Amino acid sequence: MTTYSGTEEFAGARFIKANFTGATFRFSDVSGVRMRAVDVNGLDIDSHDLFFGTLYVNGVDVVPLVEAELNRQFPGRELQNAQTLDGLREGWLAVQSAWETTVAGAPPDAVHAHVDGEWSLAQTLRHLILATDTWLRGAILRVPQPFHEIGQIFTGAEDMGFDMSIFRADPPEFSQIRSVRAERQQMVTDFLATATPELLSQEREAPWAGDDWRPTVGDCIRVILEEEWAHLRYIRRDLALLASATADST
Repeated sequence: MTTYSGTEEFAGARFIKANFTGATFRFSDVSGVRMRAVDVNGLDIDSHDLFFGTLYVNGVDVVPLVEAELNRQFPGRELQNAQTLDGLREGWLAVQSAWETTVAGAPPDAVHAHVDGEWSLAQTLRHLILATDTWLRGAILRVPQPFHEIGQIFTGAEDMGFDMSIFRADPPEFSQIRSVRAERQQMVTDFLATATPELLSQEREAPWAGDDWRPTVGDCIRVILEEEWAHLRYIRRDLALLASATADST
């Protein structure tokens, strides 16, 4: 299998009667791609940023349809964009309840399992620790060094010049991950319990250098909610695939 990485050679290219059966695109820019008279049976698209743009299938923008279906599958997810304090509190309770159910129901042998190179459940919880550290402890509370050592940084952070020495190299025990995760969850709960509408409207600096966006405190909480729901979807998807593979092998 040929791998093309870090290339610009396909930008603006035309593919006529080309065979992409079974091809995989990861961390690739396919914005503006036009497909005509194509066979898309089994085509599987997963985009974290889908809801910030459009995706047309046979002339229909399917993004609102996908958004509505995900909100149906994940009750409370629609509150990730809540503009009121009560809405954010309710949204946080909903996603934490969903996570509690998911983690409790995960088989022990699936905690560190990977599907198609995606993060395991353990790594995902570590990343959510990092997300809370980034947007609550860092952006909102302005803690100078907000990160816990077991946080899971996103792919490409080292290339951006991020100090990776903050994080430990050896993987922590799952019990420690759950303990730190619970602490971070409680931090968000406690913050929302005492926050005011005036505080939510205050501006903060974006956590990652080079971003000219000036998020409000409320925006930072909404990013945390978005991270929580997005990664919950990934993990439920992967746990279902692992369960299916186990069933097929028995």
